[in-house]
Amino acid sequence: MYIFVFIYLIYIFYKSRTALYMLQQNLYNENNRYLRWIGRNIGRCFNPIDFLPFLLGIFLFFTKESFAYEVIFLSITFIYIIGIYDEYKKNQDNQNKIKFNITSRIKRLYITEFILIGAIISLLLVLENKSWSLFVLSLMVALIYYYIFLVNIINKPIEKLVYLYYFNKAKKKLSSMNRLKVIGVTGSYGKTSSKNILSHVLSSKYITRPTPKNLNTPYGLMITINNYLDKFDDILIAEMGAYVNGEIKNMCNFVKPQYGILTVIGEAHLETFKTRENICRAKFELIESLDENGACVLNKDDSYQVNYVKNELKNKIKIIWIGVENEDVDFQAINIKSNKYGMNFDVLHKGEKYHVETKLLGVHNVYNIIASIALGVELNVPIKDMITKVKSIMPVEHRLEIKKLNNITMIDDAYNSNPVGAHNALEVLKMMDGTKVVVTPGMIELGDDEKSLNYKFGCEIAEVTDYAILIGEKRCEDILRGISDKKMKSHKYIVLNRVTDAYSELEKIKMKNPDKELFALFENDLPDIYSEGGNK
Repeated sequence: MYIFVFIYLIYIFYKSRTALYMLQQNLYNENNRYLRWIGRNIGRCFNPIDFLPFLLGIFLFFTKESFAYEVIFLSITFIYIIGIYDEYKKNQDNQNKIKFNITSRIKRLYITEFILIGAIISLLLVLENKSWSLFVLSLMVALIYYYIFLVNIINKPIEKLVYLYYFNKAKKKLSSMNRLKVIGVTGSYGKTSSKNILSHVLSSKYITRPTPKNLNTPYGLMITINNYLDKFDDILIAEMGAYVNGEIKNMCNFVKPQYGILTVIGEAHLETFKTRENICRAKFELIESLDENGACVLNKDDSYQVNYVKNELKNKIKIIWIGVENEDVDFQAINIKSNKYGMNFDVLHKGEKYHVETKLLGVHNVYNIIASIALGVELNVPIKDMITKVKSIMPVEHRLEIKKLNNITMIDDAYNSNPVGAHNALEVLKMMDGTKVVVTPGMIELGDDEKSLNYKFGCEIAEVTDYAILIGEKRCEDILRGISDKKMKSHKYIVLNRVTDAYSELEKIKMKNPDKELFALFENDLPDIYSEGGNK
């Protein structure tokens, strides 16, 4: 019996670790993301072998033979030993793209989970009739993803108290920093890049504090304020993301920004927003929340932003318009040129022309740079100082980042997963002089338009690239249709299940074209919640 308990605890620890990891990636079931993920991944969530101990537990209800208890417990112990080995092998084989972060919240979930298990095991050891306890314990393993969902619900009151504690702590700290300026950055795409560029550019005059990495939730803001914001900081730059309407407004009520940048309105998260108009209203929650003594930077090349300002905007905030295609703006970028080392372009402002050089790639980064310069001018930062700063900006990790991979030039755009970002990345690849290859699993969370947008992506891949390496047969069905319809020859593309297998394929392509430089665009490395068959 004690051996069974020991083996059981090890096995459910392994199983629950995977379930907790997926719960964490799905934002602890915010907007039912975790439950929707389970619904889409039934095959991954339920192992038929785990139901065998459950069935043996049912059998114990109908037997009076004492030897049956021993045989069944021994059989289940053996099944769980095999399960432990299987889970161990999976963890060895899989290299998670986003590491499992053992946060305080995860630790609290573990504690609650094992308190419940401990209570049932205690009854199992004490009671003479052990069949019902075995029934429940084996059911916990078989339905581990739903069990973790239940544990998450049980812990919600605790998490609410924790949230309020850190929220009030951050609120108190903010209220004590009277001279602090707060800038909000939002949009469907480019938020993190825009935030980092803005921080770097403004640092020529101010001490800036951007939210780290892609922490763009209320929790991320609280972490930034409580753990990173310093009394000497002049500016807090808050990246703001959202999956539903109202989230950005809540963050604005919390940090009260005076200034804002809206990058672009696109199709990202159409699955939850349903329409692009809803996305537009959600992003404009930042602009509607700004102090009317402040200012915002908007993109006049984005028709959704122009129409919202014309028809719906209620805030009488000062608007600074930027653009590339539109000349009727306050700041326009012209004469854009690029190569594998970066870009250079001119900025027109009030009749003056300023030349800008950067290591960054992609037209979207041109928008990000001129938006930062525009807001910098509003904050009385000399343009020439900002242009000097732009020269030293390094690419954000995994966003059109040029890397050398043996004899291959890698364009790492793994953190982009939207139609505009994918188009921009292909435009960058198109300008490279050499063999062009794209490695991608396609795009996600695009709602009803996901199939058509991935099909369009496939058509564009066929027109721009020499070779295509697609990751995940099921995920890439629509890309494959686009590639086929554009008559890309079958030996020019291949479908793999794991992105790690792409590297050997790239070496083969390089051997076919040894005299030409090979440029491999890695477009969108999907999170593990979307991998097929558990393969990474």
